[in-house]
Amino acid sequence: MSALNYRHLYYFWVVAKEGGFSRAADRLDMAIQTISAQVRELEKSLGYQLLKPLGRGVTMTEAGQAAYARAEEIFQIGQRIAQEVQQAASGQGVRLAVGLSDGISKLAAHKLLGPALACPELQLLCHEGEFDHLISELALHHLDLVLAGQSAPHNANLRLSSQLLSSSEVCWYGPSTQIHKADVDQFPQSLSRLPVLLPTQHSPLRASLDRWFDGLQIQPRVVGEFEDSALMSVFGARGLGVFPVSTMGEEDLALMKGLKLLGKTEVKEDIHAIFTRRSRHHPLVEMVVRAVD
Repeated sequence: MSALNYRHLYYFWVVAKEGGFSRAADRLDMAIQTISAQVRELEKSLGYQLLKPLGRGVTMTEAGQAAYARAEEIFQIGQRIAQEVQQAASGQGVRLAVGLSDGISKLAAHKLLGPALACPELQLLCHEGEFDHLISELALHHLDLVLAGQSAPHNANLRLSSQLLSSSEVCWYGPSTQIHKADVDQFPQSLSRLPVLLPTQHSPLRASLDRWFDGLQIQPRVVGEFEDSALMSVFGARGLGVFPVSTMGEEDLALMKGLKLLGKTEVKEDIHAIFTRRSRHHPLVEMVVRAVD
């Protein structure tokens, strides 16, 4: 097979995106015949038909869908080159886009990102959301790294990898005005009478805590559920109730006044770093991952 002509690939990509040669010609300000000839050259070089007629437009064949998926990745990366070159030339810093999955400890995430946060030229973008959405954004190279309570999904098409960054014990804290000596002495049974704050049901940590409660036959008095662990800590510090936090995030709790340790558990919170083959070589992603190697 001859070397791939990326200009031909670009014309095919635009036609596929627009759903037809006419709309692609309008977008590119070129003659339909010219674009059609370029796409035929691409099909000839690859040895497969990529587009077929559909009504007044075209649709992709299975081979075309495979080519389009790779073209989408190539040209999205290409669109970022100008921005990244400008940032490098102007000394604006190193951009790191991180996705934080709902339910993981944001205090722990802050500590795990510490090596990257120490970079004086850092430009950090943080996005919080549901796991599946963040994984999609990572696969499209809109994110460089995702921190989540679970490893990368087993999907060969996504080409994602992951590494366990932290597996830390979970402790319980609460406002010192509500935690008495008897509560500490009788922990964890005291959770059945104290007001309890928990992560929401879709959090991996919540599932571990529910199994822990069931094993000890404890029915916690739940007064609040939170997607954001940092927000849960704030509400707990303001007197709403006691809450779980991983030992990885304990240091940041010192920033909140009036908190007291209720007890420690054998429950673990796992946090995984998920990345693509390309983003694994991002210098700041390497720093985060290498810190726990």
